[in-house]
Amino acid sequence: MELIGSTQMATYARPKTSHFLPAISTTASSYRSHQPALTLNQNSNMPWRTNSYFRSGSAIPTVSALQRDNLDLVRAKTMFYPSNRTALSTRYMPEDWYKSNQSNYRESESSRNSAERLRRDTIRMIQDKDQLTRRTQDTTSKNIGERLNNISFWRSELNHEIDNMVTEISALTDVKRRLERALAETEGPLQVSQECLFHREKRMSIDLVHDDVEKDLIKEVEVIKSCQERMRRHLERAIAQLASNRAAQHELERDLSDKVTAQRIDDRCHHLRNTSDGISYYRGIDRLDPSISLPDSWSKFTDDNILHSQSQRAASHKLRDEIEFLLNATSNEMWNQFNTVNVSFTNRISETADTKNSLQTHLAKTLQEIFQTDMLIEALKKAIRDKENPLKVAQTRLEERSRRPNVELCRDNPHHRLITEVREIEDTIHKLRERLMEAENTLQTLVKTKVALEHDLSIKANSLFLDQEKCMSMRKSFPSTPRLVGYT
Repeated sequence: MELIGSTQMATYARPKTSHFLPAISTTASSYRSHQPALTLNQNSNMPWRTNSYFRSGSAIPTVSALQRDNLDLVRAKTMFYPSNRTALSTRYMPEDWYKSNQSNYRESESSRNSAERLRRDTIRMIQDKDQLTRRTQDTTSKNIGERLNNISFWRSELNHEIDNMVTEISALTDVKRRLERALAETEGPLQVSQECLFHREKRMSIDLVHDDVEKDLIKEVEVIKSCQERMRRHLERAIAQLASNRAAQHELERDLSDKVTAQRIDDRCHHLRNTSDGISYYRGIDRLDPSISLPDSWSKFTDDNILHSQSQRAASHKLRDEIEFLLNATSNEMWNQFNTVNVSFTNRISETADTKNSLQTHLAKTLQEIFQTDMLIEALKKAIRDKENPLKVAQTRLEERSRRPNVELCRDNPHHRLITEVREIEDTIHKLRERLMEAENTLQTLVKTKVALEHDLSIKANSLFLDQEKCMSMRKSFPSTPRLVGYT
């Protein structure tokens, strides 16, 4: 019986725990017992007991004593191992075992059916969503194409209206310059008339009479001043109308620039495909922005700009006609009054014309230089604007590279070169702005010089009148009809 006690300590005979059936605690507790299996309750209801086995084994009459001992030893080895005890001590029935297997089969089949249904539904959903996505993308591309057609239409309308407005601004500018020249041309005759009156006041003795020449000179002064006043009023109107025209042109050009940008963006979006480069995620981009315009307000905005430009062009054309009529009327009035005055004043007019022509040459050169300076200012402004995009590119590259993660955020050669590029562009813009300021100061100086030249023209004429002291010769400097209407 020592063998029976020693075999109970073996751990390799411990039964495996089933995944479907709970562990039998009584069997596990029996492994810890060092008593022989003969200590089991003899009154147990088990179908087979060890004590009765030993009793039945000892009743074999045909076996010798040695064979009986060997048989007992074999029985002890085979019957009292823990694995055998586990099988004998289980609490489950075969029906439970079959039911457990059937339950597992049914659960497996149900899981497979659910997975198969899910797979079929998912594949069908993927196909449906893929078709929906393609249809939606095609519809969006079609809408973008229609939007491009609308933008192209309004671009053509804006270009046509801008061309008309540019032509109108050019025509009004020419008329305005003619009016300015005509207004400037009236200064000479006015000064001549006044000087003639002044010098005739120096007449002495019986010659100091209120004759017809003096009456005509006084009337001539009044006519010239009346013409100047009307010219100044129309000149102010022309300046205001030019400002309105340029404002309308600016609105058209800004609208056109926005449409060019929008068309370029929409054209790029229209050509975007699923395989295109540059597509990415933009979280929250689909949120509705309440500040964006609607199609009706979008088209109405451009239509209002065009209508406003057309109304300004109509007003500008009407003003040009009025200025043309005014130039012709004032020219005829001054010439008629000039012819009324004694023709003997022509000698002095010819002498005054030389000095005035010289001053007018300098004035023309100054005006030309003002024009060139204006062009230079525009070129500088354009150069500054041209530097904005390279500066934005460099700064955007720096900003994008600043998002590199962890150790990738390195001050490498591109980083240093981008910093150098930004500083170079900023220095260039600073120098261009300084040069722009110098050009604007120069323009102001030229404008002051122009005003000084115009003022000096009247002064020189007056000085010449004073030097000559011959009122009769001053009359020869009266402008011709083309000059009075501003053509020369």
